[in-house]
Amino acid sequence: MRIAATILLLIIFLFPACKNARKENFPAKAANTAYLKDTPISIDPDLFVRSPEEIKAFYASHELKTIWTTPENRKALIAAVKDAGSDGLQPKDYNLNTLEQFEALTTISEEECMRYDILLTESFTKLATHLFKGKLLPRTVYHDWALAPKNVDTNKLLAEVLEKENLAEVIGRCRPKHAVYDGLRKSLAYLNGLPDDKSIAEIKVEKALKLNDSSAVVTSVKQRLAYWGDLKDANNGLYDKTTAKAVKRFQERHGLAATGIIDPKTADALNITRSDRRNQIIANLERWRWFPYDFGKRAIIVNIPTYQLAVVENNRDTIDTYNVVVGKPDRRSPVLYSAINQLTINPTWTVPPTYLKKDLTPAAIKDTAHFSHLNMKIMYKNEEIPVSQWDSLKADHYVYVQSPGKHNSLGQIKFNFNNGFYVYLHDTNHREYFKKSYRALSSGCVRVEDPFRLAEYVLADDKNVDRKKLDEMVEEGETKYVALKKTTPIHQLYWTAWMDRDGLQFRNDIYNLDKTLYDKLRK
Repeated sequence: MRIAATILLLIIFLFPACKNARKENFPAKAANTAYLKDTPISIDPDLFVRSPEEIKAFYASHELKTIWTTPENRKALIAAVKDAGSDGLQPKDYNLNTLEQFEALTTISEEECMRYDILLTESFTKLATHLFKGKLLPRTVYHDWALAPKNVDTNKLLAEVLEKENLAEVIGRCRPKHAVYDGLRKSLAYLNGLPDDKSIAEIKVEKALKLNDSSAVVTSVKQRLAYWGDLKDANNGLYDKTTAKAVKRFQERHGLAATGIIDPKTADALNITRSDRRNQIIANLERWRWFPYDFGKRAIIVNIPTYQLAVVENNRDTIDTYNVVVGKPDRRSPVLYSAINQLTINPTWTVPPTYLKKDLTPAAIKDTAHFSHLNMKIMYKNEEIPVSQWDSLKADHYVYVQSPGKHNSLGQIKFNFNNGFYVYLHDTNHREYFKKSYRALSSGCVRVEDPFRLAEYVLADDKNVDRKKLDEMVEEGETKYVALKKTTPIHQLYWTAWMDRDGLQFRNDIYNLDKTLYDKLRK
């Protein structure tokens, strides 16, 4: 009996002990608190110490409570951040990894929810801002860029997202509306989908390759053409008619003379790698985020690297195009926006400092007859002086004015618009330049082929001045000014890549601006 009682007592006292031992060895699973992310929580004001003022203001208007309480909104933002790569941006800049980690948490504290919520808002604000006006400021990259400032009210956009749960749509609206931007995004996706091209040998040409040539270099040419989609069959080393046709297509897509012959310029273009082309597209995407969101009902747009001026209406329709001559690499045409407000007929030309230093003074030192040859007056204290009194050691003390006429460097018409670079559009006395494929030949201003046709367009609203009237003014030979009743916006821009119906298009980066921008974007 005593033995049975003893066993019973041991069972009573030992069983709970064993039960407790099991609890200590196997801790209970933490409670699921993921619901806190979906619950409005009052945020500790101290957590906003490093937040931008606009974010502090937004939360202040929402009772300092968490706002990303809808899972759909959070997931939509994370998806938008992931997609930033399609715009040439880096998802890590918008806290992608941290956002994904927070969203995956099933055990989360209230303070962590507060921090997560603020991080979501900061990521949204930063992404929306970068898509709308760029990651970098133009003036921090290039000294001669003067674009109109772009402003976006991200708090207003965020309020719309919270009300309508349309984050993807709102983020999409932040992107530039221009077709060129959409084409660049497609171009980037296309390049990202191409295989590595490192196995294709570099193309070196000692003499031009043409029809019926056969060599190992021709094989590399055909491989490169096939890689870029200009040629289907690259199985042999014969430069046949199909290859020549493919070369012409490649040349056209790169703004080269379509000869069908592999010359050094074509070889250089073929040697540019997928990686470099990808970086070029990323740089161009950023620039388009800098450019005006909308060109309006009508505008004149100069794309400097293509030596082209386009008249654009309704933000998309190209009404007319003109060949232009732009500034040399050491005298770059600036990127700017303004509005043409006046025409000068039979303009005089006052020599700018750069031309004086690099061109006029050296030529005049060799022979002062150069002034007469240019029909140039030398002015000192508003009075003309004879060439014999000109002192080359004090060349910058004078003002040099070229008389009007066909010989004038500005030609017979000038388009004036306000800007801080002292540049304008104008005619030229060197019309033969328009026949050249490389036209970065001016001292900074943009020379226009057939400028009187352009003048007719900007004067369309003026019934008193037509082409006949302009011709009469020119014949009179005197300098006259025509104020425009309605100004025409002008944008001098710079882009070297795009996609159109003929595929990927690339142009020579004449001022070497692409790499500078890409490096700063990735720094």
